[in-house]
Amino acid sequence: MVGTSGRKFAAIRDHLQKGIAEQYRDMDVTCDTFPADGIDRDPQAYKAAIDALKPGSGCCIFTPDDTHFDIAMYAVERKCHVLVTKPAVMTVDEHIKLRDAARKYRVLVQIELHKRWDQIYADARERIRSYGDFTYFNSYMSQPQSQLQTFKAWAGKSSDISYYLNSHHMDIHCWAMQGRAVPVKVTAFGSTGVASGKYGCPPNTEDVITVLSEWKNIPSGNKGIAVYTAAWTAPDNAEVHSQQRFQCLCHNGEVRADQAHRGYEVTADRKYMSVNPMYMKYTRDSAGYYAGQRGYGYLSIETWVNACRDLNHGKKTLEECHATLPTLETTLELTALLEAGRRSLDDNGASIDVQKLIKGEER
Repeated sequence: MVGTSGRKFAAIRDHLQKGIAEQYRDMDVTCDTFPADGIDRDPQAYKAAIDALKPGSGCCIFTPDDTHFDIAMYAVERKCHVLVTKPAVMTVDEHIKLRDAARKYRVLVQIELHKRWDQIYADARERIRSYGDFTYFNSYMSQPQSQLQTFKAWAGKSSDISYYLNSHHMDIHCWAMQGRAVPVKVTAFGSTGVASGKYGCPPNTEDVITVLSEWKNIPSGNKGIAVYTAAWTAPDNAEVHSQQRFQCLCHNGEVRADQAHRGYEVTADRKYMSVNPMYMKYTRDSAGYYAGQRGYGYLSIETWVNACRDLNHGKKTLEECHATLPTLETTLELTALLEAGRRSLDDNGASIDVQKLIKGEER
C-alpha cells in the first residue's frame, strides 16, 4: 500500500483491522506500506513500491486524477499490469502515450469502470445496441457535499466533478456506441458557489458540471445528442450516497435505469436508506465470512486479477482482453469527452471538436 505520507499509516492499519479483520473471519489485512511511517511526505514513494515488484505483477492505482499517468507509466515501463480508477488519465495525449507504452511492454492496463459488471447496465448496453440509431442519452450522478471535505485538497485545482463522476455514464454510453456512433463535438457548463463558498475550494470550482455532446450514427450519419451531468454538492444524509441513473432513446426502443434505487429499502437508527448490495455486499455470510464476491464492485477487480494471471500463464492474449475489458485500447473516446468538457469549461462554454482532439488537431 502506497501513499504520500507515512504518518497516516498507523490510523489506516487501525481502520483496516477494525473495519475488515474484526468484521470477517480469516481476513488478513497485513501489508507493506510506502513510505515508512516516520516520513512526513514523499510523493515519489510509489516508485520504491513498484521497484519491489516482479514483472507481471499487478498495480492498482486509486489516487487523485492528475497523478494517474505518471504512476501508471512507471508501472508499465517495469512490465507490471495496471488497474487504474477512472478517469485513466486526463488528456487524449496522455491516453495515447500510455496505450502505446502498454503495447510496447505487453502489459494490461484496465480502467476500473465497475458499472460494466452491473447486470442491469450490461443488459441495457446490449438492448441499446439492438434498437437502431441512438437519438438521445442523458445521465445524472451525484455525491453528498460532505465529500468535498475529503476532496478539497484537489477539487477545483487538479480535477473536477465531471472527470470524477461523469466518467461513469460517459463510459456506459461510449461502450454501447462502440462501432455504431462517434462523438462529434462537446460544450460544457458549470454551476458554482457551494464548493468555493462553503468548503474552501478555489474560486469558480464547479459544483455541478453538464457536458452536452453531439454524436454521429454509423453508417446512417444521423445525429444523436447526449447530456451528462455530475454533482458533488448534493444534500448530506439522503437515502443514497450517490444518485445515479441514465436514459437512452433510440430509433426503435428506449432504456431507463436507476442504479441508486433497486427496490431494497432499510430503516434503522432513524435513518432511511435505499441500499444496493449488488454493488458491494458488506454483510457477512452465516459463517462470518466476507460474502461480497458477486457484487459488481468486486467483480471488476477480480476480472482484472484473473486476466493478469491468465496473461502471465499464456492462457489469454492481450487482444482477447481488449475485446471484453475496458482497456486503454477501447476507451479513447471516453478520455476525449472528458478532456473536451474541461476545455469547453475553461473557454467559457466553447464548442470543442472531439474528432480533431482525438486526431491531435486540437492539442
